[in-house]
Amino acid sequence: MGDANPIRTLEDYSKPSHEGYKNTIELLVGNNVVPLRPDTIRLVQNECSFHGLRSEDPNQHLNDFLKLVDLLDIDGENRKRTRLRLF
Repeated sequence: MGDANPIRTLEDYSKPSHEGYKNTIELLVGNNVVPLRPDTIRLVQNECSFHGLRSEDPNQHLNDFLKLVDLLDIDGENRKRTRLRLF
């Protein structure tokens, strides 16, 4: 049996590891993609752009993005898929 808590060196901690992490973006099954209109894409780009500046809050950016996308007339079945495509 393996040791539940193996001894790790400082070097072990300096190596990045993705073990145990789960992807937070879930790709939806199916191919029922709703076409996006160019003006919808421009609206999201103009209203919710993020440049990674120190003055920008990434959490506020995500909040604003979700609020804007929720204002669009998208049925519930395609809402997650459309959010992912617009993001």
